[in-house]
Amino acid sequence: MGMRVMGMRSCDSRCLFSGSKGEVCCIEPLHTPPDFRDHPIMHYSLLAMGSLTKILVIGLRPSLKVWMTFPYGKSDPSSVPQLAWQFVPVQKTVNPILAFCRGDTIHFLLVKKEDTGTIHVIKQRQLHLSCDIISLSWINSRTLVLVDSHEELQVVDRPSQEVLETLDLDQVQLVYNSRHFKSLATGGNVSQALALVGEKACYQSVSSYAGQIVYLGTKSAHIMTLRNWRERVDCLLKQERFIEALSLAWSFHEGTAKAVLGLFGDPAKRKGVVADKMVEILFQFAERSLRKCPEQGKIQVMEQHFQDVVPVLVDYCLLLQRIDLLFNQLYGRLAENVVAKGVFLESLESYIVAERLGHLTTPVMRDLLAHYHGNGMMDSLENCIVHLDITSLDIQQVVQVCWENQLYDAMIYVFNSGMNDYITPMEKLFAVIGPPLREGRSLTDEQVTMGNKLLVYISCCLAGRAYPLGDIPEDLVAQVKNQVFEFLIRLHSADSSEEEEVFPYVRTLLHFDTREFLNVLALTFEDFKNDKQALEYQQRIVDILLKVMVDNPDFTPSQVGGLFTFLARQLAKPDNTLFVNRKLFDQVLEFLCSPDDDSRHTERQQ
Repeated sequence: MGMRVMGMRSCDSRCLFSGSKGEVCCIEPLHTPPDFRDHPIMHYSLLAMGSLTKILVIGLRPSLKVWMTFPYGKSDPSSVPQLAWQFVPVQKTVNPILAFCRGDTIHFLLVKKEDTGTIHVIKQRQLHLSCDIISLSWINSRTLVLVDSHEELQVVDRPSQEVLETLDLDQVQLVYNSRHFKSLATGGNVSQALALVGEKACYQSVSSYAGQIVYLGTKSAHIMTLRNWRERVDCLLKQERFIEALSLAWSFHEGTAKAVLGLFGDPAKRKGVVADKMVEILFQFAERSLRKCPEQGKIQVMEQHFQDVVPVLVDYCLLLQRIDLLFNQLYGRLAENVVAKGVFLESLESYIVAERLGHLTTPVMRDLLAHYHGNGMMDSLENCIVHLDITSLDIQQVVQVCWENQLYDAMIYVFNSGMNDYITPMEKLFAVIGPPLREGRSLTDEQVTMGNKLLVYISCCLAGRAYPLGDIPEDLVAQVKNQVFEFLIRLHSADSSEEEEVFPYVRTLLHFDTREFLNVLALTFEDFKNDKQALEYQQRIVDILLKVMVDNPDFTPSQVGGLFTFLARQLAKPDNTLFVNRKLFDQVLEFLCSPDDDSRHTERQQ
């Protein structure tokens, strides 16, 4: 303790540590940013010191105090100690964090003032890098910039610990402090440890302030700043890396990008600004694809060229919810090139089937119909139609194309969804398979397909399911079921001739596939409990089945046997309400008790 003399400058001194245990290489005071002049931590005048063995956090006010010491642990003797302060938001409060390192691991200490007036230092998650760090700076509260011993600059996002960019500083020709650290001017009067560190020391050659870092080279000074978000996107655009530019822009839009500068305002405003930029990029990408398209050569090469572009345009228009942009401006421009137009229309199928795209504008739908039809892509066309919002279709045109090209699923879907018409599709299909069945002729493969679809369609309607997928709107289920039953039990078809037998629709289905038609009815009857209207239809259908099949030479004994088996199962149900006259009941029993057939053992027991 020194003695003070009035009228003369004097000072007190206090030994905090001995240089024999490692000289201090760097001192970093906690500077006050303009926004944090009133921060309670600033009353302590904090200072960080880095020696060759440890770091110290010291408070100069209200009195000198060492708040923390932290040893580096094992490190390379030639590695340079580094210190850097930054105010960082942590859990709704902003406090300073000290980053320090010696070697390849950056440690972080959160420094905060407790209510008791003491300084509390909390160790945070450390960051390990595979390089020897010779310079460490914060460029903002989330981003660190460091230089390694190979003079490579790395931009690191602290929260994710991800290296965002690397840059070779070889051309800077960084100035080192070796002469000073080795004390060459005074004959090398320093420890060997300090002299060894001096080989890589560049403390006086690197300075950071307000988001900029200045590097002193032998011939010039270099200022490094982070590009703002727009500059980062434009940098990729200049290199015509459109897909990467869109991906980066989308990360800004979604708030997942790292080291973001220049985006201000509330989230909706930020999204709007980025979305406008993305629209601009999409236009540029489309124009560039048209400009760079190979003018001659194999058609496959031209198609591949646009296949690398169109899905990207579609994806980002869907993400941005800009279908108007996709189908008006972008499609309008691409459609000027025949190959681009074809690739665009064909690429829509996967989005439609995946239900990412449910509505097409009328012009696009018209072009899609013509393109798929003209190129024989009928399966793809049907796939698209049954997943689309019908309001975008020219219904009459679509029905005609579907019927002419045997796209029965699509035709049924259009009638059902477009016009709430569940009967016309059945009429059209019955009109094709009915006449040959009545005349006893064999059906073609195409007619068999139609008959099978008809059975599945009837089954779906009676079960409340939409055909070929989904469900009938809840408010229509009962109405559709009643309409289908009324249709099946009609005495005659709408355009019947005098020769037409009664109940043509039931008769046709029985002739087409007795067993499957009865199975459809059996499944339908399972849901008929406590539904008076449905039970009436059940009784009516059974009466018609008996009237049409029993004592009718048009049906084989096996087909009639199938009917009796079906009846037996219905009559055996505990809640059965079906009425069958005694004579028919005896016929059913007689059939079931026939000793020639063991296949009806269950029905006999019931």
